Amino acid sequence: MTLLREQLERLIDDLVARGVRYEDAQREFEKRFIAHVLAKADGNLCKAAGLLGMHRNTLSRKITEYRLRDGVKR
Repeated sequence: MTLLREQLERLIDDLVARGVRYEDAQREFEKRFIAHVLAKADGNLCKAAGLLGMHRNTLSRKITEYRLRDGVKR
């Protein structure tokens, strides 16, 4: 098993042990993933959307949903 897969398995085991619901874990992962990619793209929505493999409008909606407005360039 790869190191990444092992880390992911440990994280999942920990989340389950703590009683974290799937929906909450998924939402938090998506929020942090998008925030990380936005930072990597220097807040550029078009570039970030390309890196994420989603349409810019979808990314914009998720930024609003997760309140990730700080530092976002349009």
